[in-house]
Amino acid sequence: MSTYNAPLKDMLFVLNEIADLAEIAKLPGYEEATPDLVEAVLEEANKFASGVLAPINWSGDREGAKWKDKAVTTPAGFAAAYQQFVDGGWNGLSCDPEHGGQGMPKVLAAAVNEMWRSANIAFALCPMLTNGAIEALELCGSPEQKSQYLPNMIAGKWTGTMNLTEPQAGSDLAAIRTRAVPQGDGTYKVFGQKIFITYGDHDFTENTIHLVLARTPDAPEGVKGISLFVVPKFLVNDDGSLGARNDAYCVSIEHKLGIHASPTCVMAFGDGEGAIGTLVGKENEGLKYMFIMMNAARFGVGLEGLSLGEAAYQKAATFARERIQGRAIEGSAASVAIIQHPDVRRMLMDMRSRTEAMRALAYWVAGVNDIAARHADAATRQSNQALVDLLIPIVKGWSTETGNALTYTGVQVHGGMGFIEETGAAQFMRDARITTIYEGTTGIQANDLIGRKIARDGGATIAVLLAAMSVTNDELKSQSNADLRVIGNALAGGIEALQAAVNYIVANYGKDVRTVALGAVPFLHLLGTVAGGWVLARSALVAAAKITAGETDPFFAAKIITARYFAEHSMVAAPGLAQEIVAGGASGLALAEDLF
Repeated sequence: MSTYNAPLKDMLFVLNEIADLAEIAKLPGYEEATPDLVEAVLEEANKFASGVLAPINWSGDREGAKWKDKAVTTPAGFAAAYQQFVDGGWNGLSCDPEHGGQGMPKVLAAAVNEMWRSANIAFALCPMLTNGAIEALELCGSPEQKSQYLPNMIAGKWTGTMNLTEPQAGSDLAAIRTRAVPQGDGTYKVFGQKIFITYGDHDFTENTIHLVLARTPDAPEGVKGISLFVVPKFLVNDDGSLGARNDAYCVSIEHKLGIHASPTCVMAFGDGEGAIGTLVGKENEGLKYMFIMMNAARFGVGLEGLSLGEAAYQKAATFARERIQGRAIEGSAASVAIIQHPDVRRMLMDMRSRTEAMRALAYWVAGVNDIAARHADAATRQSNQALVDLLIPIVKGWSTETGNALTYTGVQVHGGMGFIEETGAAQFMRDARITTIYEGTTGIQANDLIGRKIARDGGATIAVLLAAMSVTNDELKSQSNADLRVIGNALAGGIEALQAAVNYIVANYGKDVRTVALGAVPFLHLLGTVAGGWVLARSALVAAAKITAGETDPFFAAKIITARYFAEHSMVAAPGLAQEIVAGGASGLALAEDLF
């Protein structure tokens, strides 16, 4: 049912030409990421994604995860696939070699993770959360916690979770009530309930390491009183062997619109004598530590938007080539494949161009993240981290909103057959729907973007990004190629619209935050669209230079066509989005208050 093959040529192009993998491989610790190794890793990852994960995607959705007696069973084939996954060393691809990881750049991991999510997003959620927990412990855990947990987590022998949300709190973490009571021996007993915990229980591994937000008895109110604790499913003895079963159980799983094979658990901590845990870092600084996991998860969820868009595009394009229905508008009296119909081609080009824009932007951000982590110069690390922080809401929010739109279009390409579950197109749409919600809704991402990432520094960081876009635009203006000039004109309009919106936010956020906030999500879409157009414009410049140098591979001509399509069909929305932000805020807020 589910077929998937990674777009390896495009992935390698973006890694090399947009993310500049050659420069990233010069960073300390990344020297082994040679072109030959990177290509081999991607080829092997594609074999696993297409040969192992994709074949159980649809069957896993049909069967779903099952819960009985406080334990979860995953669908047929999932546990065996996970064992193959860890045997192949995939879980530790970008983890610290000190604890058994392979130390590859995060930009390479992003490409590999795209494959897992395209092939089987329900499966991919487990290693995604584990790697977020690994990163939090690598950066914030004590030496004892690192030695006790990280080797087995990085090897994939144990998995990890993130426990934030509670029934009464939702996204408002200030309202959490889970308690952590010190025992006088360095441990705490944790009492409380957490909801929406992805892979909170499963049958993949012998142990699950929960990272749990809770309050100590004397903690201040609100987010300033939240601490982070490690609470394993099974306690770990000093020699590394498993000890007693901890008082942490899955008491039910949710019945969801999509990602049926991924168990979304209600976790009860301390229903008996208390779940034993240890403090991560300092008391009352748990939210800061958890945001390490959160940012990793938000980037990972953004990849899900890209991945599901790619998977939906592949299925729709295959169907459109094979489905014979209707006569051509002109030139044929016989029925033709629906890919011959202009509107179907429009839909497929929209899917293709927006997917390639998401990929180029996500990989570029991942590469910037590698520079922020490893560059020798502190100022360079700081400036690149600021760009990552600025664009995480875009990778998460814009890519997931776009992924939802593309999976919707994938169903539309299939016509009536898309509404039938057996074709598989609907599964992508159902699976994608959660991506704009979890790890912070699009509205939360957008408010973070305009407040913490734009207004707080007076637009300084986004000015750096706008300057980089202007350099690309100047290069496009100097070209004689007609396609590049069209792309340049569209990018110029996007830059102008984006600058106008930034100026408005910086000038008005401090004095009229409610009105500015009404345009937060449109601004997220504006920045995502212009940034996506920018990276595609860079792709077109590279492709044109290669063609001029004698390259005859049609892949490069296709890159230019795709970038121009995005410029003429997606970038044209930029001035309208800016108008909605700048001029529509006050009237929109007034109208909303009159009605509601």
